[in-house]
Amino acid sequence: MKPSPDNDASIAQLADLFHLLGDPTRLRIVLSCLAGPIPVGEIAGGLQLSSSLVSHHLRLLRAARIVKAERQGKQVFYSTADAHISGVLTDMLDHIAEPTNGIDP
Repeated sequence: MKPSPDNDASIAQLADLFHLLGDPTRLRIVLSCLAGPIPVGEIAGGLQLSSSLVSHHLRLLRAARIVKAERQGKQVFYSTADAHISGVLTDMLDHIAEPTNGIDP
């Protein structure tokens, strides 16, 4: 069932998702998860953040179903939750990379 644009609950839920992704640190973390499962330590190292800060953000992102976690031995690997999340982010990255082609700002 698709959320209706007239449904206040759907609008609020979508706004919450965009609010979470509006934080540059969280967005960088999610973008790190696009390529496939990655452990917290690699995300933290790649973004030059502490593992505890990354873990905090991942908890929020996981609660919102933006990322998912999979335990492999002692490590937890994170990836985007599904193709919808990956698609939206990939499409938006493609969009901002496009030349303006004379479109008025």
